[in-house]
Amino acid sequence: MGNVVLQMDLAKISEMKTYYGKQLLDKNIPGGVFAAKTPACMITAYKSGKVLFQGNDCEKEAGKWSSASSVGKKPAAASKVKSAAKGDLPAGIGGMSAIGSDEVGTGDFFGPITVVAAYVRKEDIPLLKELGVRDSKDLNDEKIVAIAKIIKDVVPFSLMTLKNEKYNQVQQSGMSQGKMKAILHNQAILNVLGKIAPATPEAILVDQFVQPATYFQHLKGQKAVAKKDVYFSTKAEGIHLAVAAASILARYAFIQYIDKLSDAAGFKIPKGAGAQVDVAAAKLILSKGRDILPSFVKLHFANTDKALGIANKKFR
Repeated sequence: MGNVVLQMDLAKISEMKTYYGKQLLDKNIPGGVFAAKTPACMITAYKSGKVLFQGNDCEKEAGKWSSASSVGKKPAAASKVKSAAKGDLPAGIGGMSAIGSDEVGTGDFFGPITVVAAYVRKEDIPLLKELGVRDSKDLNDEKIVAIAKIIKDVVPFSLMTLKNEKYNQVQQSGMSQGKMKAILHNQAILNVLGKIAPATPEAILVDQFVQPATYFQHLKGQKAVAKKDVYFSTKAEGIHLAVAAASILARYAFIQYIDKLSDAAGFKIPKGAGAQVDVAAAKLILSKGRDILPSFVKLHFANTDKALGIANKKFR
């Protein structure tokens, strides 16, 4: 799916809203003026003056209005990328076309680990800022869902989901969570590189969860490993919007999966690893039996014993 962004004045956007009057959608878009859908194109206009056209005929539809648009300045050329072996980030990485990867769910008792790698072109960075893309930890679930539903059609991405059954299997075989994450990040990045080929990112930024040397050690034996221009940083969501976008999409996938687990359990499954999940897991044990746990939780967490203790007291 293609996308085109035009910069319009608010008077022109008002004219567009009237033009698409019969095709307007009743959608609550953060910072939005209107959203409309034609047979082959989705149009979303924002208070900042940006208008996003998405779909197979986006260029044709945007062409109706391009004469009235103004083109924003292109980002300044970024400095040449340094060798990843030096371990430091290249100057100007925040303005580069980059793949970012992040994960969600590693500290949650219930639910899977979700890892997303996303590719953001430098020319799409202003749009993502307009859409409210930032670290998912700074957004509530409602905003994450709203933003994710839009950006999933704007940025190429790959989602890897390690479900609880598989997680428990590989964990019990001796694989560390760090190695699991490294494998998932690497595969997601390779998937995105395949999607965007022959284009190549200027940088690949992984939200750091382990030292780079350990990350690549975890990947020994993998059929393919992304190594070129790969960088690592903690709090990478604040360095490049590709990581922030990946964070939002990973969180969105996690939220959806928790909703599925809630439906299967028959009650709302809480997130995190606090006392509330102990009680929820005990409730699950009492209603469906202990054997159901491996498909819902990460068994090696201390919460498992706590939940069993609560459930045993209920039996007495």
